[in-house]
Amino acid sequence: MSENGVEHSQGMHVVHDGPRQAPPLLLIHGSGASGGTWRPVVPALAEHHHVIRVDLPGCGQSPPAPSYDVPDQADRVAAVLDELGLRQVVTVGHSSGGYVATALAERRPDLVRSLALISTGPRTDALLAQPLILRALLAPPLGPLVWSVRSDGMIRGGLGATAARPVDVPDDVVAGIRAITYRTMRAVLRRNTAYIVERSVPERLAALPPKPVLVIFGGADRRWEPSSARRYETVPTARVEMLPGVGHLPMLEAPEATAELLLGFID
Repeated sequence: MSENGVEHSQGMHVVHDGPRQAPPLLLIHGSGASGGTWRPVVPALAEHHHVIRVDLPGCGQSPPAPSYDVPDQADRVAAVLDELGLRQVVTVGHSSGGYVATALAERRPDLVRSLALISTGPRTDALLAQPLILRALLAPPLGPLVWSVRSDGMIRGGLGATAARPVDVPDDVVAGIRAITYRTMRAVLRRNTAYIVERSVPERLAALPPKPVLVIFGGADRRWEPSSARRYETVPTARVEMLPGVGHLPMLEAPEATAELLLGFID
């Protein structure tokens, strides 16, 4: 049975699913999203795990923060886990949430048992040309104006533009994205880029004390070059799984297959 709970911890919105005494599983969303994007995979994961979803600072129902540096975001997530008294947590990140997950393992290896990265671009040269709707929403000089008047349809269109299949974007996910300011979004994107320019994700993972790593990538990802997932094969403990016909949002496009891969990895 799922035991749902919502709280604010360390200034972050945190949602719990599944039995609290079960092994912990942390889900970290990507840029311009919220913990609600994980909803389709939560029921399967929460059957035998204590699933913890966070809204990163400035996203969803979490307030803005002074800094959006990836290590600073990881430190805030670590503070949540410390407050909950959790250690050796299976940590899953989607897209740039994989950067926060990686930084958490770098800074607090005691908190992370294993890492699963979903649609997490390994380095900047793997980034594809972005869809027109995202460029309109994010690129100056018109970006701030378009962002301020964006409709629910535009928000759904922007999220869905990175998918290879039609996706159902729940109302609470739209509301969570609407809460993100243009300034916060731009700051998050800049700091994410700085993190992987400084050192690629595969290099960072290879330098960690050995931990199991699962990389899930859509074979039709529209944000990152799908073949770039193979760069993670340089990490001795990593396994790479490709989902054919799936874009940047596996948990919305193929929730059953995504949950199955995660559960197999955890077990």
